[in-house]
Amino acid sequence: MLNVALTGNVASGKSTVAAQWAQSGIPIISADELSRLVVLPGTPGIQAVRNVFGDEILAADGTLDRAGLRAIILSDEEARRKLEGILHPLIWERRYEWAEARRVEGEHLVVSEIPLLFETGREDDFDVIVFVDAKESERTQRLIQTRGLNSEEAKRLIGVQIKASVKRPRADYVLSNNGTLEDLNSSADGLLKELQSRASMGTLRMDLHLHTAGSFDCLSDPDAVLDTALEQGLGRIAITDHNELDVALKMADAYPDLVIPGEEIKTAESIDVIGLYLSDLIPKGTPAIETIERIREQGGIPYLPHPYAAGKKGAGGRFAEKLAPLCDVVEIFNARLHQPKQNRLAGELAERHRSLCGGGSDAHTLGELGSVSVEVQPHPNQASALLLALDKGRITGSVSSHLVHIASTWAKFRKKLPIAQT
Repeated sequence: MLNVALTGNVASGKSTVAAQWAQSGIPIISADELSRLVVLPGTPGIQAVRNVFGDEILAADGTLDRAGLRAIILSDEEARRKLEGILHPLIWERRYEWAEARRVEGEHLVVSEIPLLFETGREDDFDVIVFVDAKESERTQRLIQTRGLNSEEAKRLIGVQIKASVKRPRADYVLSNNGTLEDLNSSADGLLKELQSRASMGTLRMDLHLHTAGSFDCLSDPDAVLDTALEQGLGRIAITDHNELDVALKMADAYPDLVIPGEEIKTAESIDVIGLYLSDLIPKGTPAIETIERIREQGGIPYLPHPYAAGKKGAGGRFAEKLAPLCDVVEIFNARLHQPKQNRLAGELAERHRSLCGGGSDAHTLGELGSVSVEVQPHPNQASALLLALDKGRITGSVSSHLVHIASTWAKFRKKLPIAQT
């Protein structure tokens, strides 16, 4: 299900777009409507508002005096923050329940109209963000004409939101509403067709970093790895054994749409660099920069895994700033990192260098598969196509148990044992 956020600053025209899409049969939920539902008489929401602001914010019939409350929060920043602290968690809980219900119903595309998407920091909850934009002068006039505000009230209402110039670059699509209503409707209709096409294509879930028995510290049969990954809902995996490529190449040859051949190379600096879409082995001990160059010479993708991992995996980040700009992809979630800071720093690194983001379970056992999902549009199993897909990708995951490291240690020990004589 393609989960779309429709946002825009006040009086930009987002509700007009939402109404048009609703008429086309798209399920749409409005945060403004939810904000009314969570403070209906008798709800915990209205009781919480009364506890903070007193009974004077109630109308004679017991409903919320929205105009009176708006006047309070426009003149009192602290009051606005308190109100948002009450309402926003309730609104997001309702929106999540609504979206899950649509998912169960089998919907392919849903839209949430959320004015304060960026202000609440919830961009990552969505696959696509659509921002409706209009000049501030236009929006001021609309507030005066349609909502009965005076000029000063309109300016204060506009002023509490993040500026449009900050939001535009953070959206996937921008709909301009500086022309006629017909212009907006035409643009919205064209974008809806694109979103519907994208939704009908579905989502491809991938794991870009995992191991098989080809690695010195893993006992997992390659076919069992692929079977388990598919059972967990993954549609494509990158086999990235330590300093080995043979298994990955054989699996990619047998399952050309399901497997990306890769290698996790231990460089001369004793850190790891992954090459995706490789055809030739890169020897262990190759310097990191040379490793990246050799990956590119093969038409592969240089991928920087766990850049802030401690010890020999990532050297605690000592090489992160140097190597990130040389790699196409930075791994921002690794399920075998148990300190949240390590993945968080990787995410910040990718953002600083405008790198594409990857994620991997780093699985060395079958039970770890499915812990990380890189969700992208379906695409051909080619390096160039993956890079394009990752530009709109989304990464989710959960950290593996500490016990998985025991399994890796046992695998290393087991492989050193003499083969039993038969």
